[in-house]
Amino acid sequence: MSVYQDDLDNIARLRDTQGGKWDAINPEYAARMKAQNRFQTGLDIARYTAGIMRQDMAEYDADPSQYTQSLGCWHGFIGQQKMIAVKRHHGTTKKRYLYLSGWMVAALRSEFGPLPDQSMHEKTSVPALIEELYTFLRQADARELGHLFRELDDARAKGDDIAVRAVQKRIDNHETHVVPIIADIDAGFGNEEATYLLAKRMIEAGACCIQLENQVSDAKQCGHQDGKVTVPHEDFLAKINAVRYAFLELGVDDGVIVARTDSLGAGLTQKLPVSREPGDLAAQYNSFLYTTPIDSVDDVREGDSVLKLDGELRKPLRLANGLYRFRSGTGEDRVVLDCITSLQNGADLLWIETEKPHVGQIASMVNRIREVVPDAKLVYNNSPSFNWTLNFRQQVFDAWQAEGKDVSGYDRDQLMSAEYDDSALAAQADEWTRNFQRDASREAGVFHHLITLPTYHTAALSTDELAKGYFGEEGMLAYVAGVQRKELRSGLACVKHQDMAGSNIGDDHKEYFSGAGALKAGGKGNTMNQFG
Repeated sequence: MSVYQDDLDNIARLRDTQGGKWDAINPEYAARMKAQNRFQTGLDIARYTAGIMRQDMAEYDADPSQYTQSLGCWHGFIGQQKMIAVKRHHGTTKKRYLYLSGWMVAALRSEFGPLPDQSMHEKTSVPALIEELYTFLRQADARELGHLFRELDDARAKGDDIAVRAVQKRIDNHETHVVPIIADIDAGFGNEEATYLLAKRMIEAGACCIQLENQVSDAKQCGHQDGKVTVPHEDFLAKINAVRYAFLELGVDDGVIVARTDSLGAGLTQKLPVSREPGDLAAQYNSFLYTTPIDSVDDVREGDSVLKLDGELRKPLRLANGLYRFRSGTGEDRVVLDCITSLQNGADLLWIETEKPHVGQIASMVNRIREVVPDAKLVYNNSPSFNWTLNFRQQVFDAWQAEGKDVSGYDRDQLMSAEYDDSALAAQADEWTRNFQRDASREAGVFHHLITLPTYHTAALSTDELAKGYFGEEGMLAYVAGVQRKELRSGLACVKHQDMAGSNIGDDHKEYFSGAGALKAGGKGNTMNQFG
């Protein structure tokens, strides 16, 4: 027997115990509403999606071709349409997630207005967006099931038992649009207590996976900008612990923590950790500092800091703003130490922010990490901040040059030019780009590929195209030919925007609540009927 039929029978029995007071309640309608509201709370979602992520991680460990993907979404509707499209085009939502970017929250969701990605937006903006995304995904479930229930009613009305059984099976096996969200908590928005409190709000909203970075929270920068300042390991590990405690307190025992390191591009630290014994984490962190030897007391000025490193007194370079500088060329070593330390102290996945999409560079660091933690896995940012075309054309150019191929027909610095679009080098670069995710997952330990800001750019591009034509000579044709006609011919459900927004669900509820006297919106006078 199906879950749907079980619910129907249980509700019918419950109604029968009410001595006639519930006779107006149709058990099947109640069972349908229950099916359309599978997840009662955000914690239900967090527990469900954490299980999905853990299973996906295990499958990736067994077979690196089983990597996962996501696109960053800045509004619930965008996330909903993404997952509807995934189901429509690929038949399943498996191994497809949502990504919640702190950058997009800052740029698009702050009550202050558009902001730089420097942790200046309201803390509550992130959990609010998580809740919004899941509200829209749950509504996508309700809409899809509502259509199935109508199909079931039609099949019953026609007396088509075969069709009834087929639709019933689709209802019983319905795959939810609710998928894991990897949610960006930036650098924790304060100390470890602030991180814990915000993590709780995010988990309560539905987040099963929280991404935390090792920059200072009060001077945090976008990972693709200069001026990044990292914190000592002890500070970062305290925040990892804070997030884990939040998961455990809320009963999401298998919640996932992504430890992000910005050390590859960060040349500064805000404070010097206290070393208690030779070779401890603090000592290792301090060993990367730019320091000068102290030969006499005259080398130390009023207010200078002094460190004893490898038995020698040295003075770390302190800038006018009070920050300390790391030695150049230490970035990769700091990344490797960051990652190993994070995994050994409670993190589940890694995020290494790089300056370019290069499989070899990523693999060189991951291989070193895996010498200590063999199952280390990455979440990797396929960032729009990279010039993918130029990067991969230059990578092909360099590879061909190393192989001794003739590259005299190409100017390496000008490979972005459209004059190379039809060249053999450009074709090879496009193929490398197409295969980047599968290559990086196989060779560089990338479990999850995401694009942080894609829907920011697609919204800008599509709006630009419509505005150009609509306010120009094309007028209304710009919308009709450029939007509606494409929607219709592509079979997008969103062309029936009333249905997408819940009009049919509302009609169903009116009928449930009011019976034959219900005033429905979907009758003959509804202009949406012209879309079939």
